[in-house]
Amino acid sequence: MANTETALKEALSSIEGATGAALVDYNSGMALGTIGGSKNFDLTVAAAGNTDVVRAKLRAMEHLGLKGEIEDILITLTSQYHLIRLLTGRSGNGLFLYLVLDAKQANLAMARHQLRKIEAELEV
Repeated sequence: MANTETALKEALSSIEGATGAALVDYNSGMALGTIGGSKNFDLTVAAAGNTDVVRAKLRAMEHLGLKGEIEDILITLTSQYHLIRLLTGRSGNGLFLYLVLDAKQANLAMARHQLRKIEAELEV
């Protein structure tokens, strides 16, 4: 089992094209840990902003009466991919992993696969 710091380091080092990663509490909007980003891209602000995305999708699912759970939310920009993976299980309730990828270097299928693996090993 990996702690938050170890999991985020693994995401940044093992996922091709990853430029930043965070573990975020979408109830409070607080990042519990971050790695990467840049002076032009504040990962803490981005992570907090994406809590609104998660909350909006959960509300929409509720209003539509959709059953099931969100696995991933993908936001594609011209130069970046933003991947949000909601954690499952008791210890992950209300948390998501947030991954920023360089669109020119990343392989989305492999990034999703690797993020699932990191989630499975994460102990919060």
